[in-house]
Amino acid sequence: MLTDEGGAILDELTGRWSYLTPTAVSAVLVLLSSVTESQAAEQYAERYGISHDQAINDIRTVTTALTEQGVTARSRSGRRWRRGSR
Repeated sequence: MLTDEGGAILDELTGRWSYLTPTAVSAVLVLLSSVTESQAAEQYAERYGISHDQAINDIRTVTTALTEQGVTARSRSGRRWRRGSR
């Protein structure tokens, strides 16, 4: 469940919930709608009016935090998003 106020992601393999801030939800949504991490960062940078470097850092922070919690997801392309995916 993802909303503008934040959200939660259920890892169906483990049954664990991960709770997200509104900013993290935004990062997850652009990741899931993008083919590459770089493309997600471009969309994120444009949406928030920040530099590409800051956007890639924000995107990687979210993916790292979720991956460390054991959460994985697949983008529309079927590729897993993880830190370093490009």
